Amino acid sequence: MQVDIPVVRIILYCILLFFTFVLFCLSAARLNYTNHLPPHDPLNNGRSFSDPVVVEILFTTLITMPWAVFVGYSIHKRYEYKSFTTFLVEIVGLSVLWIFWIAGAATASGPWGNLSFCQQFEACRVLSALVAFAWLGWITITVLLGLSLLFSLANKSLFEPFHGRWNPRQSQYGDNVSRI
Repeated sequence: MQVDIPVVRIILYCILLFFTFVLFCLSAARLNYTNHLPPHDPLNNGRSFSDPVVVEILFTTLITMPWAVFVGYSIHKRYEYKSFTTFLVEIVGLSVLWIFWIAGAATASGPWGNLSFCQQFEACRVLSALVAFAWLGWITITVLLGLSLLFSLANKSLFEPFHGRWNPRQSQYGDNVSRI
């Protein structure tokens, strides 16, 4: 059974987009809650505050969503632009996102790693889901980074278009070498 790597990567980018959108919504809900605490809320004695890690996760989701849409669409449509759609650019972009995702997931796991004692409160359930989706997004980015890195190294295609489907007659950047 032959696996079509570009199709797998498109599916993984769609999964990443889903996880990112859910994490964006959870981060927005958490920020809304902490910035508008009722006066008698037991959290922080009812004084509004902002969690820096949630802001970092929100920023990470805001830069990941357009990246996932662009790369997934470019792979699907076989979009080629010599300097911006190469495997090298994708690997660098995924590496930067990987750093943001690991920082957000690890920092969120510190204080909110085990909130089983307060699952009866909605705020704790939101935080637990936030941590879970942060790690799921990081895992997805890690798999995408590994696939892209291995595929580009195995095919010696670091500077080729990242859609991964070369046809020298169709690609304006092909070198007339067949790749398997």
